[in-house]
Parts: sequence; C-alpha cells; structure tokens
Amino acid sequence: MKTLLSFLMFLVALPAAGAALDGAQILQKVDRNLEPETYEAYRKLTDIQPNGSKKEYVLYTMKKGRDKIVALFLTPASDKGRVTLRLGDNMWLYIPDVGRPVRITSLQSVTGSIFNNADILRIDYTAEYNVEAAEEQKDAILLSLKAKTGEVAYDRLKMWVDKQALLPVTIECYAASGLLLKTLHFRDIKDFGGGIKRPATLETDSPLYKGYKSVMLWSGLKKANFPDEYFTLNYLPRIQELRK
Repeated sequence: MKTLLSFLMFLVALPAAGAALDGAQILQKVDRNLEPETYEAYRKLTDIQPNGSKKEYVLYTMKKGRDKIVALFLTPASDKGRVTLRLGDNMWLYIPDVGRPVRITSLQSVTGSIFNNADILRIDYTAEYNVEAAEEQKDAILLSLKAKTGEVAYDRLKMWVDKQALLPVTIECYAASGLLLKTLHFRDIKDFGGGIKRPATLETDSPLYKGYKSVMLWSGLKKANFPDEYFTLNYLPRIQELRK
C-alpha cells in the first residue's frame, strides 16, 4: 500500500514538474523572435542630448549565425563608409581614411551614445549569457542572466519577456559590482514580413547619463544569406560596395 501511495504521489507531481519554466528555451525563442539567425536590416540611431539637440546615424547591418555581425555607416557624411565587425567577443572598426581595422571594445561606443558597441553589434543573447533563473510574473517572465565570460559588456541582465509574444519588454543591464548601467526599452511591435514580428523601436537611458537618451529604429529587417567572406577583416574595405 505504501509503495502504491508513493507511486500515485509521483504521478501527481509530474504535471507540476513539466510546467516548470525552461529559461534557456525561452531565451532561445526570444533570440529568434527578435530576428532571424541570419538577416539584413537598416537601423537609425538617434542620440538625444539634455538640451534636446540630436545626432543621427543610419547603419546597414548584416548578421550571420549566432556571433557574426557587420554594420556599415551610411550617414552622416562624416561617418559614411565606416564599418564595424564583431566575431564573438572580438570587435573592430574600419575607417576608410585610416585604411586598416582597429580593435574596439564592447563598452566603447563608435557613435558616442548610450548605446555601446555591444548594443550596436548585438549577437544572440544565448551566445553570451546563461539563464540563472526564470520567474513567472503577471504579464511577463523575468529571466535572470549571467555572462558566460568576462568579455561580455554586462555581467548580468534582468530581462522581462512578454508571455504571449516571447519578446523582451525591458532589460536592465548590470556591472559585476551590481551597478545598474542602463535600461533598454523595447517598443512598437511591427510585422516586418516573412514571419518576423518584433519591436521596431529600442530606447535606452542610463543613471550614469542623466538627461540623455538614445533611440534605435529598425526597418527592412529580413532573412538573408551571406558568404562567410563578408565577415572577415580583409573584406571590410569592400563592404560599402554592397550598397552601391
């Protein structure tokens, strides 16, 4: 009788165990819902100063796989032709007048904005972070993420994910010390076609830059295939030829 009772209790417990949140699986779905694994897109970055003045950049972006991404500056004229490349944790900036790529870091910003290079050249979250916890809340799932290496721009992330869309709503980015570095706000879900439906607007603010705000607008996002050659240092001087 005791053995039968134990078995019945085990069966009762099965649905609860099966219903437990799989944070790693949710994060994988967030990555693919945000964008295809390989895509092209245009992005406009606007930096807004406390006095209301603005500076805008337009970038053409190509991403392949989980950790390769290139961004070409189309405007302003002073930055046209600059190219950034990210391969895993390694990043470079190519400036035509210099004629060779130079190393840059994730916490620097090629635009001088609150968006750093890790934000502008973002790879899959699953490539950089492990999920430490997943908590179900009223309208969202809270994922607590820990960086896989010390090379990642943010040591920890708190990501609130919309339960239905499985898209991020808010992400808080923290340093290893626990200091809140910035908050990312995902807004304006748009149907880009081809099964891609994601926020078209990303805004960020930071307690370290009071009164400043940066906005990233997405357009023309679509699946695409590119040769591996495009994501190499030797090809950076030729990236601009792709947009002529």
